[in-house]
Amino acid sequence: MSILADRYASKAMIDIWSTESKIRAERKLWISVMKTQAQLGFEIPASAIADYEKVHDKIDLASIDKREKELRHDVKARIDEFNSLAGHQYIHIGMTSRDLTENIEAAQIKSALQLIQKKTIALLARLGEKTAEYKAQPIVGRSHNVPAQITTLGKRFATVAEELLYAYQRLENLIENLPIRGLKGPVGTAQDSHDILGADYAKLEGSIIESLGFDTKLDSTGQIYPRSFDYDVITTLVLLSAAPSNLATSIRLMAGHDLVSEGFQAGQVGSSAMPHKMNTRSCERINGLASILKGHAVMVGEISGNQWNEGDVSDSVVRRVAIADAFYCVDGLLETTLTVLKEFGIFPAQINKEVEENLPFLATTKFLMAAVKAGMGREDAHEIIKELSTKAANDIREGKPNSLITELAGDSRIPLDYQALEKLLASPLEFAGLAQEQCDAVIAKIHAITKSHPDAATYQPSQIR
Repeated sequence: MSILADRYASKAMIDIWSTESKIRAERKLWISVMKTQAQLGFEIPASAIADYEKVHDKIDLASIDKREKELRHDVKARIDEFNSLAGHQYIHIGMTSRDLTENIEAAQIKSALQLIQKKTIALLARLGEKTAEYKAQPIVGRSHNVPAQITTLGKRFATVAEELLYAYQRLENLIENLPIRGLKGPVGTAQDSHDILGADYAKLEGSIIESLGFDTKLDSTGQIYPRSFDYDVITTLVLLSAAPSNLATSIRLMAGHDLVSEGFQAGQVGSSAMPHKMNTRSCERINGLASILKGHAVMVGEISGNQWNEGDVSDSVVRRVAIADAFYCVDGLLETTLTVLKEFGIFPAQINKEVEENLPFLATTKFLMAAVKAGMGREDAHEIIKELSTKAANDIREGKPNSLITELAGDSRIPLDYQALEKLLASPLEFAGLAQEQCDAVIAKIHAITKSHPDAATYQPSQIR
C-alpha cells in the first residue's frame, strides 16, 4: 500500500482506490454489460449471468497475481479469474481492456472527487466559524513578514476561505462536467460492439454510462481518453490544497511568536529531545502534502498531450502512481487541516502585547493621512515620518523604549501634537480598515454553500497520527 494511504488518507478514500474495490467494480460492470447485451438480443443464458453474480465477491488477489505474472496482462488475468470462478466465458464480449479500466477509473475519480467535495465544504464551514469568532481580534498584519498595519485574526481566516471558495467552484464544475469514455472498443470506433448489436450499441453504451453515474460521455475518443483530463483533475486538487497550505504557513509563523497554537493534546510529545516544545507538526504536514501533490501534477502533466494516435500504455505507470496517490494526499491534507482548526487556540495576551509594542509603527499611515489633512504635502510628510520611525526602531533594537510618538510630537515639521497622536492610537481596531466587513462578506458566501450541503458542513475528521 502507498505510504500516503497507510499514514495519511481516510478509510473512505482508501476504500475507493483499493484493489478489491476496483476488481469488484469491474465485475459489476461486466455483469451489467452482459445483462444489457442479453436484453438487446445477444444470446447469453440467464443461468450464466447468475453464476457470475454468485462469485462476484469471491476475490483471490494471489490467484489473480499469479495469472498476471504468467500472462503479462493485468486485464486478461482478471478476465480468466472471473471466468474460472463462474465456469463460463461470457464476460468482455465486444469489449477491450480500456472499456473496462477507463470507465471504472473514471467512476473512482468521480467518487473520490465527491468525497473531497464533502470535506472541502466542512473545511469552508470551519473557516467561516473561525472568521466569525476572530473578526474583531486585532493582530499585527505583516507584509514580507515585517509588521505593516493592523488587521484582524478573523480576516486571516477569511482570506484563506476566499481562496478555497474559488477552488471549490472549480471542483464543483469538474464533478458536474467530468466525462466518461463509454464503450468504444480497441481504437474507439466501437466496431466489435456494433458487430454484435448493430444499432442497439447506443442503448448498451447509454445504459452502462447511466449505471456508472455519469451524465456526460465522450462521443469520439481513441483507445484511451485524453490524459489532459487527468491533468485537469490533479491540478484541481492542487488548487484545493493551496488555501490550507497558506493557512498552515501562517499558523506556523504566528506560533513562532507564541500568538497561536495548532493544538497540543494530552499525551502528545512535541520533541524527543526538548520536553518543553509544542511544534506545529500538523501544519508542517499540510505544507509537505501540498508539495507532494504539486509533484504529482508535474507527473500527470508529462502524459498530457503525449498520446500516440489512438493510445499507448506509456502513461500507465504514471497514472498508477499519480492518480490514487494524489487523492490520498489531498484527503490527508484536508483531514489534517480540519483537525488543526478543531484544536486551534490563540493567546490573546501575547497578541495584544505584540499589537501594543508595534502600534506606533503600525499607525504611521494613520499619522501620514492626518498630516496631509492638516496641510502637509504627502511626500514631505512621508519622508519625515520615515526618518523618525527609523530612528525609533533603531533605539528599540538597542534596548531603548519606543520613542516614535514623542519624536513626532516634538518635531515642528509635523502639524500634530502629542494629544492628537495619542487620540489616533486610542482604538487599534479602527486601524483595521474594512477587515470586519470583509469577514462578513466571506461568511455570507460560505453560508450559501453550507446551507445547501448541511450534512457535509458538519463532517468531523477522523483521528490523525
